[in-house]
Amino acid sequence: MLKKSLLALFATAALASTAAAEGVVNVYSYRQPTLVEPLFEAFAAKTGIKVKMVFADKGLVERMELEGELSPADVLMSADITRLVEAAGKGLARPIDSPAVEQHIPANLRSAKDEWFALTLRARVIYASRERVAQDTMSYEDLADPKFKGKFCTRAGDHPYNLGLIAYVIGKKGEAEARKYVEGLKANLATKPLANDRAVAKSILAGECDVGIANSYYMGIMANNDKEPEQKDWAKAVKVIYPSSAAMGTHVNVSGILVAKHAPNKDNAVKLLEFLAGDEAQALYASANYEHPANPAVKPTELVASWGELSADSLNVEEIANNVALATKIVNEVGFNN
Repeated sequence: MLKKSLLALFATAALASTAAAEGVVNVYSYRQPTLVEPLFEAFAAKTGIKVKMVFADKGLVERMELEGELSPADVLMSADITRLVEAAGKGLARPIDSPAVEQHIPANLRSAKDEWFALTLRARVIYASRERVAQDTMSYEDLADPKFKGKFCTRAGDHPYNLGLIAYVIGKKGEAEARKYVEGLKANLATKPLANDRAVAKSILAGECDVGIANSYYMGIMANNDKEPEQKDWAKAVKVIYPSSAAMGTHVNVSGILVAKHAPNKDNAVKLLEFLAGDEAQALYASANYEHPANPAVKPTELVASWGELSADSLNVEEIANNVALATKIVNEVGFNN
């Protein structure tokens, strides 16, 4: 009760200066400031509306829940679909009827109730050794084939990125087939699960594995990393393959946005949403982190396009998010990280 009271006092103080303020929109963001600040600056230049941002890597949904009707948040931005679905499930999102947004964001990349919207696509792809893997087309199923026994690597099975992929497999093939798939991946592991996606490329260069699963945009980050130039060598050793088979396309997670239920600056929040879904912001947003635009009219950057053509699976990302709990159960029961 004390914690809730303190948050309420904080929110009341914030509202004194920001609630229903002309020319202001308050953003709670899980996305790094360096990725979204250029967007906010462009929005302010175009509309005259100033963006005030609170960044945190965790706890923002809980904070909005505790603040309740006194929350100063107008918008929540996330790099992961599960947080948007969680917030909407807790009644923290406001449905938005915007023809401008619906025109730019496909139905499978937004809530069925229009409570949240994707802004960029984060493809879960195959990293393959340029030196040791001749094929340029592969499927997710291939990675569980015994031909890759001792040649596959990835990060922890219970990391949100891999849980999203497994949740996607559940949505496409059901629980039983997804369990067999996770068992097959575990059987093929060349090393214990790695610390992160970039470590997959590093391990491929070192010859520890030949193929792995990682997010596509890390290739751009590594290829342009002047602070840690050794990562450029990791990227050069790897080719990106967008998985495809008769049963499954390429799984994508999304970064996205929702308008808060109690948004004190609701009209400004909708204007920000519409701006971020539009062509100008989509091009800027996708280029900032080497991601794919959610707006199909906007092309990816030249570097991203050089990896091949993304054929993102049309399974609604909300269904994928709803399967994450079952994916977690499968990973734990299979003992993937052991």
